[in-house]
Amino acid sequence: MSITPQELQQLMVEVEREDPIDFADLPFEEDELRGLIASHLCDMADAMEGFSEADRQLTLLAVAAKLVLENMVLNIQLLRRHGLPMTESAEALLSRLRSKPGPDD
Repeated sequence: MSITPQELQQLMVEVEREDPIDFADLPFEEDELRGLIASHLCDMADAMEGFSEADRQLTLLAVAAKLVLENMVLNIQLLRRHGLPMTESAEALLSRLRSKPGPDD
């Protein structure tokens, strides 16, 4: 991989400046969690060394899409549990889904 886990971890910190993560009261250190995830992703990327560039990009895009979906679902569940409104961006995405014709339409 062309990036080390430490470099990826630093990039994660920089991205979080614009969109901070609420670690709430998790019983783990934030830097340790970032380090764990950075190492895991670098290991995944290393495992794809034999992939073509197109396959590597598709795989990473699929992983990112799955994580964004999981994050959105967890955020919606949390907001509903606490009776809070959804963010404007989540509401916009769900509005697009609601207005899409179904397979029987």
